[in-house]
Amino acid sequence: MNILTLTCWSHSIKYHLYCRNGWVLLAFGVIERVALGSSFIRQTVPGRELFSQETGNNNHQSAVALIIAALTDPQHGVIESAGGISAVGHRIVHGGDCFRHSVQIDDKVLAVIKSLQHLAPMHSAPNIAGIEAALLHLPAIPHMAVFDTAFHLSMPESAYRYPLPYDWCEKYGVRRYGFHGPSHLYLSRRGAKLLNKPIDTCNLITIHLDRGVSLCAIRKGLSVDTSMGMTPLEGAVMETRCGDIDPGIHAYMMQEMNLSAQEMEQILNYKSGIAGITGRRRSRQHFLQAALDGDSRSKLALEIEAYRLKKYIGSYLAINGPLDAIVFTSGTSSLEWLLREMVLSGLDCLGVWLDQERNRAVHQDREEVEISAEGSLVKLFIMPANEELVIAEDVAAIHYGVYCDHQHYEYSFASADFFPAASME
Repeated sequence: MNILTLTCWSHSIKYHLYCRNGWVLLAFGVIERVALGSSFIRQTVPGRELFSQETGNNNHQSAVALIIAALTDPQHGVIESAGGISAVGHRIVHGGDCFRHSVQIDDKVLAVIKSLQHLAPMHSAPNIAGIEAALLHLPAIPHMAVFDTAFHLSMPESAYRYPLPYDWCEKYGVRRYGFHGPSHLYLSRRGAKLLNKPIDTCNLITIHLDRGVSLCAIRKGLSVDTSMGMTPLEGAVMETRCGDIDPGIHAYMMQEMNLSAQEMEQILNYKSGIAGITGRRRSRQHFLQAALDGDSRSKLALEIEAYRLKKYIGSYLAINGPLDAIVFTSGTSSLEWLLREMVLSGLDCLGVWLDQERNRAVHQDREEVEISAEGSLVKLFIMPANEELVIAEDVAAIHYGVYCDHQHYEYSFASADFFPAASME
């Protein structure tokens, strides 16, 4: 059984093709500049040279067709025909409180996903476009929806409800949902395995570091709080998102600059965060290198980023009680050691002791590394996230009728004989 996973954004689509037998990653790739013109596709097949090709102008429908063509290409592909794809898993950013676990997509499910589009319009629209495109090109196989929000629906009401007019939650869906669920699920299960403890006995803080950043407080294996809220805008400082700010700033700057609500939303999502402080948008590697080289704005942005992450760790330590581990994703740069060092310094009084030498030795390898110092009461782990494997396993489990929900399913990566590098990019 070969499973295709799709993560569709406004202007890009990431895809992975897994073989269920051993969860081998057969191929992965991305199409960039979807709907912008001058699109291009890059595809990697382990053991082969990178395949890259300009593709002209593409929308989501033609982009999905190109993915299938690349996977079936006689020279660069890995399957003979589209018939070699058994099922498709779609990463869906927002499921509201309607979807507590992954589900097979039918007309009713798609209609509900569309009805929730207002909760995350910038993310849900391309997710829906990807579903409709894949259904058009691969109509004879099952399609599953895997929701970012589902993992966090175990949060207690005191954590997910905002102190706003009570009926806003029921009438308009205004509440904390959280995102990056598959990533936090993966990090928590692997963290538990490295601790050699059952997941339902583990108290963890998981930290997803990418263009979007989120933290999750996990108590006895369940999400009890997370930094992102009703939308992915709340929480930590991110590449272009502001994270937590005084909500009074919105109205003030809209008046001062005569901005519409849509213009303000664009600024907060795409012109703030690290890009807002530094005044430019660049790769994570270049940003961290600039901070190391002494660029004043880059240093300031990094200090703000680290400070906010440290505040969240402190609050989640208070929420969780005795903590077993803090689990970081490896991030997107070989210089991420700098951020981790800044975040974890000064936490000795909380039983968090970093081994600086181990931390600095970690590069962008596909391995899991402990960076806690000897005697640390809280273990510190770094590992690559693998959201796509979570999606693929949910798809297979639903297809074979052995899936109930993510809390009770035995994932391959939670087993003792799982080897991360065997199934990762």
